[in-house]
Amino acid sequence: MYYYKVLPKDPSFFSEKFLTYESTLKISMYSLVKISLKKNTVIGLVVSNTTKPSFRTNPIIELIDNITPLPDESIGLLNWIHSYYPGPLGSLLQQFIPGNLGTNTKNNDVSITTKHNHYTSLPKLTAEQNNVLKNISSYGSYLLHGDTGTGKTRIYIELAINCLRNGKSALILTPEISLTPQLAADFENIFKDRVIVIHSKLTPVQRLRNWTRILNDNNGLVVLGPRSALFSPFKSLGLVVIDESHESSYKQEQSPHYHANRVGSKLAQLHKAIFLLGSATPSITDYYLAKTKNVPILRMKKSAVKVSSDAIEKILIDLKDHSLFTRSRFISDKLISCIENAINHKEQSLLFLNRRGTARIIFCENCGWQSLCPNCDIPLVYHGDSFDSRCHTCGHKEKPANSCPTCGEQKIIYQGFGTKALMNEVSKLFPHAKIKRFDNDNAKSESFEQNYSSVKTGETDIIVGTQTLIKGLDLPLLSVVGIITAESSLSFPDYTASENTYQQINQVLGRIGRGHRNGTAIIQTYSPSNQIIQDSLSLNYEDYYSAEIAERMKYNFPPFTQILKLTCLRSTQKNAETSAKKLNSIIKDSGNKVTVSGPTPSFYAKIDKKFQYQLIVRSSSRSELIKTIKLLPAGWLYDIDPINLL
Repeated sequence: MYYYKVLPKDPSFFSEKFLTYESTLKISMYSLVKISLKKNTVIGLVVSNTTKPSFRTNPIIELIDNITPLPDESIGLLNWIHSYYPGPLGSLLQQFIPGNLGTNTKNNDVSITTKHNHYTSLPKLTAEQNNVLKNISSYGSYLLHGDTGTGKTRIYIELAINCLRNGKSALILTPEISLTPQLAADFENIFKDRVIVIHSKLTPVQRLRNWTRILNDNNGLVVLGPRSALFSPFKSLGLVVIDESHESSYKQEQSPHYHANRVGSKLAQLHKAIFLLGSATPSITDYYLAKTKNVPILRMKKSAVKVSSDAIEKILIDLKDHSLFTRSRFISDKLISCIENAINHKEQSLLFLNRRGTARIIFCENCGWQSLCPNCDIPLVYHGDSFDSRCHTCGHKEKPANSCPTCGEQKIIYQGFGTKALMNEVSKLFPHAKIKRFDNDNAKSESFEQNYSSVKTGETDIIVGTQTLIKGLDLPLLSVVGIITAESSLSFPDYTASENTYQQINQVLGRIGRGHRNGTAIIQTYSPSNQIIQDSLSLNYEDYYSAEIAERMKYNFPPFTQILKLTCLRSTQKNAETSAKKLNSIIKDSGNKVTVSGPTPSFYAKIDKKFQYQLIVRSSSRSELIKTIKLLPAGWLYDIDPINLL
């Protein structure tokens, strides 16, 4: 009889110790088996041999012998994530193994016909692209800071070609599933059937087939997908690319709360592969780490295709000037005129509204002044039930001003509206236009990825939506983009607001002027002279970064500290506040080298009839935050390295 330590693939398995099972078979390490757990049959991962224990053991039900053992690198990644982003091991293993494994996995091999070194002819590399490729000469980390339209995808393709020629695979991540059809088309044109797309919206059978192809491959594949593709069972990986690396969707909101940029870096390290972060607007943290750790920052500024100097006309519209809004409260006369002209020329228009800007933000309609927290320098949010304005990071409260402290005018307003209201307004203004709205409220059949082909070919005149529309899309017929309220993200009550604003404006502007046709960008704002907005329009990343990194240092926000967000949900507000105060005392009495802000109601103060409170824990040492996680009583949730503090 043989005895094995086994990790169950089950979210209810919280133990730090593996379970012991017996078998008459000699089983290779990292094989997958079926085991019994709490009267259920689940998949398990064999992690080691062991001696016969003093207690009775259950038998391994079945060896899943048509699945080869997981690669060593997958196990190394699993162990690293468990230490870096603490969470239940049983839940973590779910990331690495398809849900329907153990069903019929036979006949999943797909015949590969594409030769290694015969690819469709590609356009000539630009001088900047050539220079970038010369600087990516060996295993290591690189930051590709390439403006929109400079041809970052072309860099990824060249690097992938080199990988496949050496019998290694390439992994290209996208921030959203909606972007995979466009990226897959680009890569399939070159690599044909060596391209595999893997994401959660595939059918279980499709996902299992693709996962098995990756596990069994010995010649090299190009794998595309969102952050979950990181856990594919690669045997030999030569390239890991995080495209649009600044995007918040690379952060996993549920346990384990990992960030794809960190996990991707570790995955590349385990395989001794090239790791490349690509973005037109790199995150403050990634850019700072690159500078301080001497990671090469590869800059591209010139368009990959010939574009005239006047390809994009940028027009700022002052929302305070009501004479510019005679036909609509939300949409300026100039933007309406541009949309009409686009429709007449059978071109498309895109209207962007950051829905996160629906918060009740306090500002002066006359001069653009905003109500900010004196401790955190982020916008205060108005709460009508208690008639006060609050900071959802540190808990500061004050009564909202009746008149503007800057200009003295009594034109204080509480702004916020969403995409549905905008859609209704557009429908009234353009009753004969074909209009589509895309945001997270769309049903699956109405999602952008399901409608990408029809939008690209011009079956839609006006596209209305949120962030999902601005991430790397290339629409040949698009000639007009409109940002309805530029400060909707700038007014978001979090330390990342300025960063999000700079990134979003750049991403919206990047949808036009891509070599297809000239375009017009209309940016509606209450603060036309705001430096963040000005830097965004001029693509002045260096000045923006310098100002923002100074702010982060002054108020002790990342990358100058590491953060742990703790939240609880209770049936009453009093219970939530009491629980938060009690935990605050436990942490402060623990001796851990941390500082605690709060407790304060979360930005989303009530969820499913329960009240939510939070604490923000800071430390320069990650180990101190992990020690703090171990202090948490039952019923508390935690997020280490949160992308916001709301």
